[in-house]
Amino acid sequence: MDNSFDREKVIDCMFDPITSEIIAELEDGQKDSKYLEEKSSLSETEIRERLSYLIDHGFITESKKDQKTIFSANVQKFSLLMEDGENFGAAIEGLEKMDSFLN
Repeated sequence: MDNSFDREKVIDCMFDPITSEIIAELEDGQKDSKYLEEKSSLSETEIRERLSYLIDHGFITESKKDQKTIFSANVQKFSLLMEDGENFGAAIEGLEKMDSFLN
């Protein structure tokens, strides 16, 4: 697996309550920015800002189609990150952070 990204930062993005909702939408397939705007109540610019680190490192792709911005998740790359044995502790920490945030 390519280690040119900060694993903890990716985990933080994945477990951010708003960003995780966007990622969950993308796990079912590509979505255009208008759909994500409606689901998240964020502007396209805000969505892009929240996903920027994930886009920069290939976890999320952004493309243009028929004058629309299309986002999609690289589910395989997310899965490999979570399955990586070195990262299991970081995933647990991420869940603990999310739990403390929700409580």
